[in-house]
Formats: sequence, C-alpha cells, structure tokens
Amino acid sequence: MRAVHRIAVLASISALVVASAPGADGTGHTWFTSWAQSQDGHADAPVSNQSLRMITHLSQGGDAVRVRLQNTFGTGPLTIGHATAGLSTSGADVPGARDLLFTGRRSVTIPAGGEVWSDETRLVTRPDTNLAVSMSVEGTAVPGRHGAALRDNYVTAAGAGDHTADASGAAFTSTVGSTYVVSAVDVHNASLQGTVVPFGSSVVDGIGSTNCGPGCTQLGADKRWTDDLARRLVPASLAVANAGVSGTTSAPTCPGMPPSVAGLDAGSRLDRDVLALHGVKSVIYYYGTNDLAYGCDAATILDSYRAVFQRLRAAGIAVYATPSTPRPGYSDAANLARHEIGLFVSRWASCGGTCSGVVDFDVVLKDPLRPNTILPAYDNGDGIHANAAGQQALADFVSVPMLAR
Repeated sequence: MRAVHRIAVLASISALVVASAPGADGTGHTWFTSWAQSQDGHADAPVSNQSLRMITHLSQGGDAVRVRLQNTFGTGPLTIGHATAGLSTSGADVPGARDLLFTGRRSVTIPAGGEVWSDETRLVTRPDTNLAVSMSVEGTAVPGRHGAALRDNYVTAAGAGDHTADASGAAFTSTVGSTYVVSAVDVHNASLQGTVVPFGSSVVDGIGSTNCGPGCTQLGADKRWTDDLARRLVPASLAVANAGVSGTTSAPTCPGMPPSVAGLDAGSRLDRDVLALHGVKSVIYYYGTNDLAYGCDAATILDSYRAVFQRLRAAGIAVYATPSTPRPGYSDAANLARHEIGLFVSRWASCGGTCSGVVDFDVVLKDPLRPNTILPAYDNGDGIHANAAGQQALADFVSVPMLAR
C-alpha cells in the first residue's frame, strides 16, 4: 500500500536532494523533455551492489542530454555510485556511453521521496531512437519505479558492481518489465518548439499497445499511441513526454479507489509529472474511465478537471481534453455520467471555456453499433484498452496543427 503522505514529503525533503537546478544556467528555453515515465511505486525486490540499464525512447534529439533520477516511492535512500548515458544499439549493448555527473560529482544519494537531475552531458541524439541510462547502485535499496515499461530493461546479478560503462550488455543477465529510477530525459535543442505531455491513466500508459494480433508481439517496439504521435510530431519540432500511470484517476477520492493508487490522482501528480518537465507547451488530458469505474459521479470528476485545467492554464500550458471512452461493465449511472463528461468536454469545443480544445478519442474508439463498447478491430481483448491498430488510430486522429499553434 502506498502512503499518501509520501507525496507531501517531497516538498519537505527537497532541500536534501543533491541536484543542479535545470534552467538555472539561463538556457532553460533550449531544453525540452523528450521522454518520460511517471513513477508509480517501488521495485518488487531490492537491488544490491548491481547495475541497472534502463532504455528510454526519445521523441526528439539534440546535442546534449540531462536525466532525471527519482526515488519517489523508494523505501529508503538510493546511492548511485556511477551513471552513464549512451545510444542503445541492440538489447543491452551500449557502445560509447558518456558519464553522467551530478553537480560535478560522479556519485549521488537520492533520499526516499526525492529526485535529482544530472548535469548537461554532451551527446548527439536523434528522434525516435533509444537512449540507455545505466546506474550502479551501491549498497542495498528498493528504488522507485514505473511499473509498465512495456519493454525489456536490464539488470546485472546482485553483487556484480559497476558495469555502467560496459559497451557489451553481457553482464546484464536479467530483464525487468519496469523502469527503475529514470523518469525523464531532456534534450538540448534550440530548434524545438515545445513538449506535448499526454497525461492520464492506463490508456496513456500504453496498455494494449503490445497486442498486434495472434502470434505477434511488439514488446519494446514503442507502439503506444503517444509514441505514434511523437513520430508524427517530429516535423513540427515538438517532443512528447508520456505521463500515464495505470489505474489512476482525475479525482482524488472515489468510493472504490484501491489503496494502491491513493495519492496518484491528477492533481497530486501534476507538479511532479507535468509542471516539473521542461518546455511543456501543451497537455492532452485523458482521464475519467477509472473515476467512473471506481464510483465517482460526474460532478466530482468535472470538479477535478476544472481544478487541473486552471493550474495548467495558469502555467501557460494549453490543455486538450478527451471525453471518457467506452468501457464494458459500466452501470447505467456510470454511462450517464460518461455522457455528461462528454458534453462538458465538447461544449464550445473548449470544455465550456476551461480548456484549449478537444481530442475526441471516444469517436475513434467506440463501436457505432454499441457506443458503450470499443470497436472490435481496436479492442485489446479487455474492452478497455486499444490494441496496436487502435493506438495508431488514436495518434492519427490528433491534429498536428492544433498542437503546433
């Protein structure tokens, strides 16, 4: 069970985190978050004197990188003795990795609930490519992680020590399906126009994207709709940073909300997972299906929408909202609430003046013969999430000129 108070702890411990302030050098307008995965828990087992190699998929490239390491839900301090970043070629192989430093130091300790950004590291990267971030963990720790990497990440055996500079992946003998510690990558690129942040629950997280039909798997193929959208946005010089966390809600309290997602609602995550990223130009807000499943009514959900939209717009960030999409098993009351949410989002094509525009994913996904269910051709099999074809359809529906304006 995740304790809600850990979210509040972040502010009180921030002074303890050893980190340089991104943007403090006056070049913040040339740094853009090119990849992200929001932390939602901690590793299932401790890591002990071993190395981690996490693969991130950049939406845009640049001439330098910096990396955010988080221990948001770690159970204790996490000491990174050495970290590197380099282009991933195949599996865990990373030729030509560069050292990551933290205020000029090779080692950094991140307290439970804390985070740190690396210093600028000169490294040329390109759009739609993989950047491996390797870290050696000193001592024993249970670090923070994002649960649904939807790709293989790599770890060495316990006690193996520092293999962060290895060009070969041979020492990384085990795979994990989560992303440990690494939560964002910035690129330095003065030609970029901004970062788009899809913000929501499992549909944003990409659940279903590895399903491409019988006998076909696309694990690690970066087929989330957010990845497909990122490829469309390369010519528009816009980056994409995914801020999806499965099982979460827009509203902070719903009657049936499981303890595992307490404190991970949109408002609680907003600062850490959206506003703390760099160059954010707009947010695609995809929330509501879990709120309805957990028993929240339309009024409660819409109150949370308005509160989050107001904070984003106050920060100068455009908000593009999606109506709640179909889900089997909704009661009549939930479907009526879904209809009310859809009317609110669609009103004046601007959520009644509270958002910047609408991305009507409900139209894309719903079966026209059974509008409370997903079109069979796009159904992952659970009636909630889109398969790879549905993911591409969602990405293709988004207006690039709308995001670029």
